[in-house]
Amino acid sequence: MTHTTLPDLPTTPAAFATQAPIVLRDDERQPCEIWTRVMGYHRPMASFNTGKKGEFHERTYFSEKHCPPASTV
Repeated sequence: MTHTTLPDLPTTPAAFATQAPIVLRDDERQPCEIWTRVMGYHRPMASFNTGKKGEFHERTYFSEKHCPPASTV
């Protein structure tokens, strides 16, 4: 069994800020796969038909902190 050691990774925000940014060429990048919940289960958007892709792009997102508080009755 071969043991490998991992490089020391920065553990504080200041240590992250001092490291050089990682730059990748386009051929080194991996495409990001977007999954979303449609019809009760999660599926990758790449498998959606044209109609489902359109529905996804028409979705309206909201934030609970922007909603008015519910009145107590």
